Amino acid sequence: MSSSALTLDQALALRERGSLFIDARTPAEYAEGTIPRAVNVPIFDDEERARVGLLYKEQGKAAARRLAVELVSPRIPALIRSVESALEGRRPPVVVFCWRGGMRSRALTTFLELAGVPARQLEGGHKAFRNHVLDFLSKGEWGRLLVLRGLTGVGKTRLLVRLKEEGYPVLDLEGLANHRGSAFGALGLAPQPPQKMFEALLWDELRKIPPGAYALAEGESRHIGRLILPKRLYQALQSETTLWISASLEHRVRVILDDYPALDSHRESFLRPIRLLRPRLGGKAVEELLQMLEAGDWASLARSLMELYYDPLYEHTRPQKLIDIDIEAQEEGYARLKEAIRAILNYEC
Repeated sequence: MSSSALTLDQALALRERGSLFIDARTPAEYAEGTIPRAVNVPIFDDEERARVGLLYKEQGKAAARRLAVELVSPRIPALIRSVESALEGRRPPVVVFCWRGGMRSRALTTFLELAGVPARQLEGGHKAFRNHVLDFLSKGEWGRLLVLRGLTGVGKTRLLVRLKEEGYPVLDLEGLANHRGSAFGALGLAPQPPQKMFEALLWDELRKIPPGAYALAEGESRHIGRLILPKRLYQALQSETTLWISASLEHRVRVILDDYPALDSHRESFLRPIRLLRPRLGGKAVEELLQMLEAGDWASLARSLMELYYDPLYEHTRPQKLIDIDIEAQEEGYARLKEAIRAILNYEC
């Protein structure tokens, strides 16, 4: 380990104190998954990295290094300016990493140090962090997860947002996954993060819930869109008393229409998810749903989807161990929800 290198534990301690993390890998590597809040200042772009790698295979390390120097040298001032711009308002030193703590992060760390920017290289790079995340998700400990469940449209996400605004600890799984957790859950949202990035974001949130503490979460299936919840986290969501949120069908329809704004502009996006319901609902029911979609009869479409698909699908998630909370009278229901949370936390076996 060089004198400027940090172990992962040392680097994460600096992160807690506000140090800036710089990911020196290519944009494609960064997009696949990085250390949360890290800024991408790539030494090479994706095509340049491929060229250097190919030359290494064909002509060896020396030739590859010479090409790397030729590619990077003209950009050194711009690289330093990018880091200085990102550092503004942050606490030094900068922590630089690449895939395995090799030449790319070592080079950028050296450039920064020569320019008077305090910088340290992360030993082991992103690979060490990735192993740390996987180890935490498979063996680590976190506090209790109190779970809100209920049929589609009862407003579980709204409740979690309000609770968070009031200072309750919340683990927003759908927010991290960028998906509403249903067949139509991606409509109107940006693409989901890659699985590796999702797991890094989960690590970053779960570590804030130490043993003895708690957080509120929404009950989810193992899959949120195309992302998969780690097994131990999914199991943790099943183990606690459920806060079962109830409301009438009409109330749930109103919530759904509020949660999916500008529906007419997303009409085409509904076609494929509805057609995929054919094996479960049958051709006649799907054609009727498509007619409602064509007519823009969103209230009837939402009501029919809940009656035919969502309610039968999710009724089985209603566990025996639950506290039932009718949320339709919103302020009274919200007060009952907060009282139920207090009751669960104060309950002694």
